[in-house]
Amino acid sequence: MLPLSTLLGFNLHAENLLLLASVLVFFAILITKVGARFGAPSLLLFLLLGMAAGADGLGVTFQDYETAESIGHFAMTVILFTGGLETSMKETQAVMRQGVLLSTAGVLLMTVLTGLFIYFVTRSGLGLPQTSLIVCFLLAAILSSTDSASVFSVLRTRRLQLRENLGPLLELESGSNDPMAYLLTILIVQLLSVAKEQGTMVASLSALLLLVLQMAIGYGLGILLGKAAKWVLERIKLSSSSLYAILILSIAFFSNGISNLLFGNGLLTLYIVGIMVGNSDKLQYKKDVLKFFDAMTWLMQLLMFLMLGLLARPSEMGSVLLPALLIGVFMMFIARPVSVFFTLLPFRSMSARAKALVSWVGLKGAGPILFALYPVVTRVEGASYIFNIVFCITLLSLLVQGMSLRPAARILKLSYEEEPEVETFGLEVPEEMGMLRNHVVTAEDLERAQDLRELHLPHGIRVVMVRRDDKFLVPHGSMKLQEGDQLVIMMGETDD
Repeated sequence: MLPLSTLLGFNLHAENLLLLASVLVFFAILITKVGARFGAPSLLLFLLLGMAAGADGLGVTFQDYETAESIGHFAMTVILFTGGLETSMKETQAVMRQGVLLSTAGVLLMTVLTGLFIYFVTRSGLGLPQTSLIVCFLLAAILSSTDSASVFSVLRTRRLQLRENLGPLLELESGSNDPMAYLLTILIVQLLSVAKEQGTMVASLSALLLLVLQMAIGYGLGILLGKAAKWVLERIKLSSSSLYAILILSIAFFSNGISNLLFGNGLLTLYIVGIMVGNSDKLQYKKDVLKFFDAMTWLMQLLMFLMLGLLARPSEMGSVLLPALLIGVFMMFIARPVSVFFTLLPFRSMSARAKALVSWVGLKGAGPILFALYPVVTRVEGASYIFNIVFCITLLSLLVQGMSLRPAARILKLSYEEEPEVETFGLEVPEEMGMLRNHVVTAEDLERAQDLRELHLPHGIRVVMVRRDDKFLVPHGSMKLQEGDQLVIMMGETDD
């Protein structure tokens, strides 16, 4: 099949690349409606769309792995920082220890269990060439984390509300274990090159020390830079919320870059900085800033999944399909549950049902595929097998776990219906002033009250805005109510 660029007569590496990108983005956004109807994660559809447009589909050829890794790392920076910004310390404080253990000890245990199983698969003649145990652990490390983009997308976009603080726990784990998995991937790749010269034992000890050092530096710099960022942001007064959001984005990139320069874990650093900035009581234009980063995150996720889909070659994946299926099933039903239950063993107040749901939310996504590019770029032997296996397992995870998360939560009786989102018509109120609620006037309301005064609202509750059709009205006691009026109600303390 001729490449699409040949059929259409233009150069994809010139300005027409923007045309192709715009078409792919346009259709990617449209297919989210299909995903919402059938319960498929949007990110899975983005990935499939990229594959459909790729070399084995429409013929768009994109095989620049180094550029893909650079773009993917940039996108991951934005996604992780946004996850930190949107993480509420009030909600995650109760599950902080569980989240940290899952993202460290849980990832290590997952790597060990999966690596040993992969080694067994390579010796069983099921389609994978025999390879060293270190390479098996490399593949396991790439697959060891839950993908932050996938978890954030499934939990937030589909507004899945979970009991026992599981929502904050899953978001905290997925945001903080990507740095751990990426660091393990880099260290094992370096171990493969150093082991030939220094020996496996010496190289392993060096890698372990470097792991501890990078995590410690990354965490320390995260706290230090987070405090510095809060101090700067609370004192700089800008007239535009857009400039303020861009300033915060520059802080994220600086945090990642300076941490890497000082041999720290840059992803961990920027995630901690994001948490500290997002939980600042004096953050200006907070609502506008979060909207900016939400849009940026969607754009990064969309571009990253489309790009990784373009890299995939389905025609080359047939040879690894069976071993990938075996590894994926092992991870979903054995390695992930064992690592979760063992890691959370000290937390006896957490129910077995909750631990079972955490076990099932081992979603893979762009993160593992992005990590799998690193062995390709560094020319590790068997890197193409690794990339294809990771891609197949990611598709399997998004398809099976991503689509079944809501039913699983319902079966385990851990989900509940979310309250309707409050329509505040652009009104932003600081949390310390009170809560906003929405109420639509019904016929029953009108039977007992014809105007606002007759509603006899309890002490501390005020109607601050009324929307009637397309009009926004300032409320007053004698205002006549009509069925369908939308009331924005503030609940808080008063001085009377």
